[in-house]
Amino acid sequence: MIEKAEFDKFADEYHELHKTNIAISGEDPEFFAEYKIRDVSILLGDCNSKGFRILDFGTGVGNSVPHFRHYFPEADIACVDVSEKSLAIAYERFAQYAEFHLFDGEALPFEDCSFDLVFAACVFHHIPHERHVALLREWHRVLKPEGTAVVFEHNPWNPLTVRAVNTCPFDENAELISAPRFRASFCQAGFGKAAINYRLFVPGALRWLRPLERWTKWCPLGAQYLLFTRK
Repeated sequence: MIEKAEFDKFADEYHELHKTNIAISGEDPEFFAEYKIRDVSILLGDCNSKGFRILDFGTGVGNSVPHFRHYFPEADIACVDVSEKSLAIAYERFAQYAEFHLFDGEALPFEDCSFDLVFAACVFHHIPHERHVALLREWHRVLKPEGTAVVFEHNPWNPLTVRAVNTCPFDENAELISAPRFRASFCQAGFGKAAINYRLFVPGALRWLRPLERWTKWCPLGAQYLLFTRK
């Protein structure tokens, strides 16, 4: 079972702690929440969001929810987390946009083949690595045939990312995961070989250079990475 105490402990002050921790990047928490969902929308292309079902795994206080609503305006959004306190805050903020479910850390509370997309934003480094394959098998179970799995994670090969994680109060028990290792976990869980895009090479002060990052997704030095595959 995933330990929920650390998530409950920081729920009320998550936004301010996150804002302080990422100040070196020159961006605010909204930037980091929004860019991930924008990337997902680009990956999926011209997706008709009507009847499209999204699972936000480890939603926390719900920072991804309004961006999912923006980029997938007609989708059904379900959010799960082990932290009751975080879910309560997310519900208070975005009850009109999504449904919220408490997760026991073992079995997702949904039927087989329920979702078109399962998504997690920097969640798995909080979960013991030996639990990853079992949880990804749950992802595989609840995804529809040809459904998409997308994970964003901090890159342990980027020194600034490692510094940020090591000084972040709510990452006190974090264990970062390299993209190749995580890809192997997806394969063990029954998915095909996942693609990897490395992200966030340019700080906020030089954001005008970010269009060039489309040419650097292969380089394993970005601050974060996204990994995506289909069932």
